[in-house]
Amino acid sequence: MTDTRLCASGLVIRYGQRTVVPGLDLELPAGRVTAIVGPNASGKSTVLRALARVLAPAAGLVLLDGVPIEQVATKEVARRVAMLPQTPIAPDGITVGDLVARGRWPHRSMTRPWSDRDQRHVDHALAITGTADLRHRLVAELSGGQRQRVWLALVLAQDTTVLLLDEPTTYLDLAHQLALLDLVRDRNRTAGTTVAMVLHDLNHAGRYADHLVVVAGGRVVADGSPAEVLTPEVLERHFGVEAVVIDDPQTGTPLVVARSSGPSHRAPPARAAR
Repeated sequence: MTDTRLCASGLVIRYGQRTVVPGLDLELPAGRVTAIVGPNASGKSTVLRALARVLAPAAGLVLLDGVPIEQVATKEVARRVAMLPQTPIAPDGITVGDLVARGRWPHRSMTRPWSDRDQRHVDHALAITGTADLRHRLVAELSGGQRQRVWLALVLAQDTTVLLLDEPTTYLDLAHQLALLDLVRDRNRTAGTTVAMVLHDLNHAGRYADHLVVVAGGRVVADGSPAEVLTPEVLERHFGVEAVVIDDPQTGTPLVVARSSGPSHRAPPARAAR
């Protein structure tokens, strides 16, 4: 795969009259894993949706290999950028196999019907996400964790050079969270896929990301390597958490050990009974 560069310049996003992203610059390092973290309602998912051309910005640009993304044909965007949203919705009555096969839509046309190559991509995506045995099951019958892995299979079957994942570990137990993140990192390492993930778990972000971005108030307030970004000062200032940061004994990556919520987030002390 060739490196695909995706970035935002002066991005402004509004919901009605409310500005949620007031002017953001962000570049995803090509061929690397970026984790986007930040407090709740900071604009992380909104930024990811704009990068995927799901949301149109009020101002600024999203650039795909230097070209404004709105000028790129829809199928061409879909051949290069895949997104797993927070709460995807499957059509009624669709099976797992048929849903994952929809990931091949960008690669097909009237003159290019379903091929053996398409089938290989679908079979491989089902196999590596551990969902091959669910192929004939209805998506609506699955547990939340099973559905999340099926949706990941769909975006992997799409075979793009960029993966945008919005809270991909939602609904997954710890073992499946780690398996999914290992799978995403392996995809990055073996295929050179550029990955951006919105994550809430800072230790997952520190362990799996090459590049870490903190978003607060719709702006990038810190970015760099996990070791550069996950500092006690950043954690207290932007997450309201007092913490120490140590080296993970297994991986050597930053490990956040929270002491308490920061002063501005603490509940007031209880008043003595009279």
